Amino acid sequence: VVAPLMAVLTVVSALEQPPAATPVQWLAFAYLAAVSMFLGFFAWYRGLAIGPMAQVSQIQLVQPVMSISWAALLLHEPIGWATAVGGLAVIACAALAVRTRLTDRRREES
Repeated sequence: VVAPLMAVLTVVSALEQPPAATPVQWLAFAYLAAVSMFLGFFAWYRGLAIGPMAQVSQIQLVQPVMSISWAALLLHEPIGWATAVGGLAVIACAALAVRTRLTDRRREES
């Protein structure tokens, strides 16, 4: 529904301030578009097909926490206490959601 509006805004923005990037930056952009956005879907849906969907789908909730963790490990980004507490809360809620769904499923099977 919003796609036509976004297309117009993108064209206006590109005409007003054309993107200025080096060939290496364009290659990095293409890599991110192809690998993380396109090829990542194949791995994601394969994972959903292999495991119980209720459990596997909850991994998506932990992705932001993992992104922050990888940034800290690989890029030495600082992690504040609020970020750490928020990440632990996200992980705890995802674990609780998986556990609740598994408990509900076991009750239905009994």
